[in-house]
Amino acid sequence: MEAALRPVYRRLHTIWLRSSICSKRDIASVAAAQHRLQDIYHQPPGKSLPVSLPPPQPSTVPPTQRLKDAKPFSHFLTDNFHRQHTYLRISVTERCNLRCTYCMPAAGVPLSPPAHLLTTPEIVYLSELFVGQGVRKIRLTGGEPTVRKDILPLMHEIGQLRSKGLKELCLTTNGISLHRKLDAMVDAGLTGVNLSLDTLDPYQFQIMTRRKGFDMVIKSLERILEMNRLGAGIRLKLNVVVMRGVNEHEIVPFVELGKDEDIEIRFIEYMPFDGNKWSQQKMLSYKEMVAIIREKHPGLCRQQDEGRSETSKTWQVPGFRGKIGFITSMTENFCGTCNRLRITADGNLKVCLFGNSEVNLRDLLRRENNGEPIDWAALEALTEVEMDRQQGVSGSTGPLGYGQRERDLLEVIGMAVKRKKERHAGMGQLENMKNRPMILIGG
Repeated sequence: MEAALRPVYRRLHTIWLRSSICSKRDIASVAAAQHRLQDIYHQPPGKSLPVSLPPPQPSTVPPTQRLKDAKPFSHFLTDNFHRQHTYLRISVTERCNLRCTYCMPAAGVPLSPPAHLLTTPEIVYLSELFVGQGVRKIRLTGGEPTVRKDILPLMHEIGQLRSKGLKELCLTTNGISLHRKLDAMVDAGLTGVNLSLDTLDPYQFQIMTRRKGFDMVIKSLERILEMNRLGAGIRLKLNVVVMRGVNEHEIVPFVELGKDEDIEIRFIEYMPFDGNKWSQQKMLSYKEMVAIIREKHPGLCRQQDEGRSETSKTWQVPGFRGKIGFITSMTENFCGTCNRLRITADGNLKVCLFGNSEVNLRDLLRRENNGEPIDWAALEALTEVEMDRQQGVSGSTGPLGYGQRERDLLEVIGMAVKRKKERHAGMGQLENMKNRPMILIGG
């Protein structure tokens, strides 16, 4: 048995010795190899095997040098209240395989024609444009992003932007099919997952989502935890929308998940969107949630929030590995430090989740393509036109291409960002304000 396993162990160690910083591809390879070893040893998932991962190497560049090399932040992404927008959320589909009551009307939503949705080259182009202006974190949302047929190639393309300054590539998902694609996503550069799960009861799950699939979500959750034990470093958060009379009795059981696991459980105040029948009576406030947890864990204490632009108020139960976060959009907004922009699946820029004003980027992006969706061939042709124009090559008589489009887009984006309000409307106004259903915004 030992002799048979030796080549496998050699392969595992070779992966980690190849470089001082482990790649996501290697982690996925180790995960697969660990599965094989566990089968041989008849050990359950999660039981450690004799393979150790090296610690991440600290940067060798002095902090003073990093400050000296830093570029001024883009004025296009800086609003009139000096908020710098470094976080872009992109909805990659309007479709979803669940029908959550707080997200989608019972009758569903009208979907945009396929030609109205952004193509993969268009999403990659916009991602690169925003990263070039200082965006450091991109989150892919939906609908449900994993139902997009080319989600893996799309993530791979966006993952390549790490060489241009992107630091985080994250995903918000319901987890139904994540377990089947997670390894490839990690390989593409995935760094964080927000997993939406509002109940730990399979029957309540079916009521809240109007669909089956609880076991698949748990399978995805367990797969993330398993990969993290191997060193994948996927930052995991569970998003729990709390509704009075529906699932507030599950707040403490959710907290208990973080006793031994490095998970952040994020409780979200119920928010109003078109078709979700929101009412203030259904909304459980942040302070009420804290009080419920303190009944069981009186030592619950506030922690330092991770960054100035963090939306979540962080708490922790002493002795627990995991943390607790509260998204307090309704009772204690965090507009003053908001650094988020959103692009909808049909190509509109939203500078505020609760704002009903949008700017169409899709049509401007397609202007030189006769309004047609841009595929890779069209994008390459438009780029060549602009390169020829800049280099003065004869025969380049077409309309201004890539460079002019980029400048026009930045001007439009900059004007939209400058119009961003200091804070969103209050609770009473939001209830009656026209806005998209959450499913068509992307969260």
